[in-house]
Amino acid sequence: MKTLKYSRQREAIMNYLAQTKEHPTADTIYMNIRETYPNISLGTVYRNLNLLVEQGEIIKFSCGDGCDRFDGNADPHYHFVCKRCSKVYDLDMKIDSLNHINLIANAGFDGEVLGHSTIFYGYCPDCKTLS
Repeated sequence: MKTLKYSRQREAIMNYLAQTKEHPTADTIYMNIRETYPNISLGTVYRNLNLLVEQGEIIKFSCGDGCDRFDGNADPHYHFVCKRCSKVYDLDMKIDSLNHINLIANAGFDGEVLGHSTIFYGYCPDCKTLS
């Protein structure tokens, strides 16, 4: 893996993602990073986010709302998206609990399935009470 030159902006993005559980969009990250680095561009934020994803430092995923979300926790885990308020939550479940999906997928596929990405949908605790 190629060694990256140190970047204060990239470190600020990593620190922001490490301290939030919100699974922010690039625009949200940009607005927060601008408080410390007012001259940072949205393009710089996008480039650094994509680089961090490529390096395996963060996760990028789509919830189906047209915006990519970013997660500073790059360890394998599952997400839940509320269909009413669009909040994204980490689900506290054993990652091995769904690994059998890889075996099922491999059974009918000539290639090799190495992993999967699963997002659960429904209503969060706050929105569930509104139903």
